[in-house]
Amino acid sequence: MEKSGIIFDMDGTLWDSSSGVAGCWTGVVAKEYDANKVITAEKIKSVMGLTMDKLAEAVFPELDYDRRMELLDHCCNAENDYLEKHGGVLYPEVENTLIKLKEKYNLYIVSNCQSGYIEAFLSYYDFGKYFDDIECYGNNNLKKGDNIKLVVDRNNLDRAVYVGDIEGDYISSVEAGVDFIHAAYGFGEVKHDVPVIGEFRELTEVVDKVFA
Repeated sequence: MEKSGIIFDMDGTLWDSSSGVAGCWTGVVAKEYDANKVITAEKIKSVMGLTMDKLAEAVFPELDYDRRMELLDHCCNAENDYLEKHGGVLYPEVENTLIKLKEKYNLYIVSNCQSGYIEAFLSYYDFGKYFDDIECYGNNNLKKGDNIKLVVDRNNLDRAVYVGDIEGDYISSVEAGVDFIHAAYGFGEVKHDVPVIGEFRELTEVVDKVFA
């Protein structure tokens, strides 16, 4: 029997953690760098999906590489702790939809986030039971396309689809050789003719069509 899997992006696809992350980062930056620098939720949304080095460059362009990565590390540690205790904004019907999808497909998460971020999400919502594997940039410094391919290979998937919300997610799916579904309710646009969901619950029908 063919083994099919759905691989999810995190931010803008499963949840929106930008407000909590912005608050954490602003607090860390105030203590360790600049009390007048405010990191907004809009800024966080604009850089979510970037690899961590590119994200640090976008948020702290005035700092040299070593200093910005050190500050980023402290910000990420603070946000992991916060999200594990408080969560973020889960999109409507995520859990009910995951339950339905799990009946037919294997589920995975691949993100460009730091180590511990996906784990904080899974811990807060008790979602670990729905996902068979996870991977992220923080674990191995690999870009998203490579990590999607890594998850496909180590789980012996015959077919896979990546669900994401921005152009970079689509590009990563092409690099990995998997199908793509655009979560149009998320943070960005995709300029290609691909299947689209306007709400997370629509995924049950759209995935079936992709794998038909």
